[in-house]
This record gives sequence, C-alpha cells and structure tokens, in this order.
Amino acid sequence: MAVEVGSGSVSRGFRSLFFMLTPNESSFQKVEEVPQYVQQATPFFIGLMVLELAVGVLRTGGSVATISDGLTSISAGMISRLPLLLMRGCELSAYMYVWDHFRLVELPWDSAWTWWFAFLGVDFCYYWVHRFAHEVAILWAAHQVHHSSEYYNLSTALRQSVTQPFASWVFYLPMALAVPPSVFAVHIQLNLLYQFWIHTELIRDLGPLEWIFNTPKHHRVHHGRNIYCIDKNYGGILIIWDRIFGTFAAERDKVIYGLVFPIRTFEIIFVQLHYYVYLWKRAVTYKTIGDKLSTFINGPSWKPGKARLGDHVDNPKVTGKEVPYEPTWSPSLQVYGALHFLMLLGTYHELFKTKLMLSQLSILGMSGYILLTLTSLGFIIDQRPTAAFLEMFRCVVMVTMHRYNCVSTPFPALSALTEAFVSLSLLFWALQSVSQLLRIKKKQT
Repeated sequence: MAVEVGSGSVSRGFRSLFFMLTPNESSFQKVEEVPQYVQQATPFFIGLMVLELAVGVLRTGGSVATISDGLTSISAGMISRLPLLLMRGCELSAYMYVWDHFRLVELPWDSAWTWWFAFLGVDFCYYWVHRFAHEVAILWAAHQVHHSSEYYNLSTALRQSVTQPFASWVFYLPMALAVPPSVFAVHIQLNLLYQFWIHTELIRDLGPLEWIFNTPKHHRVHHGRNIYCIDKNYGGILIIWDRIFGTFAAERDKVIYGLVFPIRTFEIIFVQLHYYVYLWKRAVTYKTIGDKLSTFINGPSWKPGKARLGDHVDNPKVTGKEVPYEPTWSPSLQVYGALHFLMLLGTYHELFKTKLMLSQLSILGMSGYILLTLTSLGFIIDQRPTAAFLEMFRCVVMVTMHRYNCVSTPFPALSALTEAFVSLSLLFWALQSVSQLLRIKKKQT
C-alpha cells in the first residue's frame, strides 16, 4: 500500500522523473488518491533545465537553448494542458469507462505483479501510440508539434501537442480489461515523466543501459531529420520494443533536429495546427475519394502511386551544416518577452491551482488570455508587421484584468511595480502602433 498518500516529497518527486518509485510507494486503491505526478514535477523540470543551461555553458562555452525556442517549447507544453481545466484526460476517462463496463478480470491494485505488468503494458502501448503517430498522417498532424524544434534540449520535452491526447487513448484500452484505473493512472504519468530527461545532448552514452532503456543517445536519433533517423526509436522507457519490431537505429552521423521541412516560425497556434491545414490542402487537390482519404490515413510522405508509408525521395538533403531558424530580435525585446512570459506562468499556475473554484466561463476567459499572450509573444519573436497592434491589444486586456483583479500577482509585495510595468508596456506598444500607422500612411501618400 502506498505510504503518505498525496505527499510531494522532494525525494519521490525527483525519483518519479526516472521511474525510480517502488510499487509500495506508488500503488493506490482509488484514482482520486493518485498524485498529480506531472503537475508536481514542474519545479524539477525548471531545476533540471537551469542545470542543463549551466552545464552546457561550462562544457561548450555556449547555450544549449535560445530564448525564442525555449519559450515556444514551454508555451506548447502549457497549451497542451489547457483542456485538462475543463475535463479529465481522455486517456483516463476512456480507460475508466472500459474498466467499469467490460473488464474481464480484476488484477489486485496492491500487488507488485500488477504494478510491473502495468509498467510493461503502458510502455508497450506507448510504443504503438508513438509509431502510429509517425505512420498515420492525421496522427502525425498532432505529433509533429513535438518534433518542430530545431534544437534538442530539456525544454524540447515540453513541446507537446494539444490534440494528440484526443486520439492516443484508444491504444491503452486493452489494458482496461484487467488493470485497475488507479494503477494505470500512475504508470501513464510516470511513463511520460521518464521521457523528459532523455531530451538532452549533454549525456552522450550510458553503456550497457543502452541495450534495454531509451536514453538520450537513442532519442536524439528519433528527433533527427537525417534519413537514417526518420521513423526510428519509438520506445518510451524501454528500447527493446524497437529492437523487437525492427525500428531501432543507432546514433551515427551528426543528428540534425526538427521537421523534414522546417516551419520557420515561433507562432504557437501555427506550430500546433499548421499540419492539419496542410493535409486538407493536399487532399482537395486529389480527384478520387480514395486518394483524399489516403492523404489522412497513410504516411505523411505518401502520394498517389507510392507505398502506404511513402518514401523520402522529396526530402531536402541533410548536409550537417544546417542552421536553426533564429530571427533577430533585440536584447531589450528578449528581456521584455521573458518578463511577460514569467508573469503569464504565474497566472497559468494560479489558474490550475484554483480551477475548482472558478466557473467554466472564467476558465475559458483565462485560457483565452493565455492563448492571446503566447500568440502575441510568437508574433514579437517572428518580428511580424502586426506584432505591435496585437501586443497593444493584449496589454489593454492585461491592464483591464489587473485593474479588476482578474489575475493575481505572484509576489504581492511587487504588485505596484507589476502594475507600473504593465502600464508602461501598454504605452510603449501604443506608441509603436501609432508610429507604424504613420509610416503606412506616409507610404500611401
């Protein structure tokens, strides 16, 4: 039986990142008793990302991440969790329904055998979730978000899709015929947490562990757009599934990260949804219903006349000299973006903390403000012509929300300073917008 239910001790929180919890301390009778391991891991995510930055500077003399890419990755992670404000996760909800109505046997929730069976079962199912997400275009439309960064660091692990959970739940349903939901709820979280630390270039080789476990070395290959990397190493915790099913590839040439066709933007809504639009535009160009449907259910590189998974003939050649997309924006704007992002993180945390006390309308309004802020920051990073107008509008919303106490300041002692900063932000972007309008009018005359 689990000890100290609900405890968020530093030891257990840290060990949960590496799946180092014992069955005794992570077995629960009811789903309601299962800790929010992912939510509790946030301080460890931050701590390890800071440590990675420090070690990266000491080892290479440069940064392993950029502000623009890091903010975009964390933004994607934030957006991916917004649906949880309004409903329980699809994976767990569907699982509990099948368990309640169709289970064949009921394995004991407090058995170590059940715990280890669930460990293998969830990881096996994840392998197929992951593989199908690469081999079925409509599923890849969601999963491509995670691969869109041209960098590979711990923040990349947080770059998650808001739509992928709406399809992945199907693959875990066979487990609901026997494994209690409380056991599944533990393992689905721990499986995800394990995959955080493998997103780094600083850990090169782990020796014999590489034969069994998914490691940074194996997962770097998975994120590569080199020909030898594409559609390889799908494992979550264990790499043995890839070795069994023939999808394993060892790290060889320098790995170039990102999508085969880089999207070259940091606008978060585009990052999340652009591939759905691309698939639709492709489908409407085909004449037959079969080809239109195949666009969505075959591989991402499929075209009429090709095999189901397509091929890589049209892929841009990887030379090893590719440079990640990094628009130039001034240091002052970078500081501005970082400060507003930190303020938003406080609002985001407070929203999840108080969600049970808020109406659905309030939750929708706050979620909309979060999306607006992240979108506007993406416009600023990309240096879009309309960035000044959008950010001015966002600042108006932000000032209004502060005035009517719709958002709280993370540090009450700094509330006056925060309000002053928000007001100055609005003034700055109002002046920028007026200046831009005058330039446009001057050009027209």
